Amino acid sequence: MALGLIFRSFSSALGQMTDTRFLRVLIMGVALTFALLVGASSGVLWLVHALIGPAVDLPFLGEVTWLDDLLSGASLLLMLGLSVFLMVPVASAITSLFLDDVAQAVEAQHYPHLPPAASVSFADGLRDTLSFLGVLICANLLALVLYLIFAPFALLIFWTLNGFLLGREYFTLAASRRLGRAEAKRLRSKYIGTIWLAGILMAAPLSIPLVNLFIPILGAATFTHLFHGVHSPQATSG
Repeated sequence: MALGLIFRSFSSALGQMTDTRFLRVLIMGVALTFALLVGASSGVLWLVHALIGPAVDLPFLGEVTWLDDLLSGASLLLMLGLSVFLMVPVASAITSLFLDDVAQAVEAQHYPHLPPAASVSFADGLRDTLSFLGVLICANLLALVLYLIFAPFALLIFWTLNGFLLGREYFTLAASRRLGRAEAKRLRSKYIGTIWLAGILMAAPLSIPLVNLFIPILGAATFTHLFHGVHSPQATSG
């Protein structure tokens, strides 16, 4: 039942990609995601250059002066590689910024009978975003120990941990628009298994370069459908 609901929710989100209202938010989300990744990659390159300079002494090789050129030439590959690790916090930020727009587009298409949802204030949204980013970063830093100890299972640990964290945030944001924070948390606790599984299925493609650019917005749409699915099981997508 849980898997069926999750896949129906994702399929409905995917099927709306050609909708003009949804497509506008998707393009904006992908553009901002890409900009954040470029900025992060540039920051890493700058840090490496500042620490080691254009030349570095390597054992048995002496001074290597082409490292700066190598880093410049490999900047695109570096960005793609960094995206595997950076997309989780980026996805959190993008979802927080665009979820209301995504949810409105989803509800206008699939749940037109619903009254307008309450808007989350910018201050509350910013507070929640920063708070969750702190939890996300701290949790992944602590998980580095597990990644090292259980290296063969590092990717599964990464998906499981971040699937749990992202699922909680995606669902809470989607549900809070309709129910308020307290009721959203109660509903989240009731369906935590389904939410966790959906979060893992969102976290896994975040590890795939280029594909991961689309996941934050698609994830926001998927969890909007998921919320309506568990809150009103009799509701069907249009």
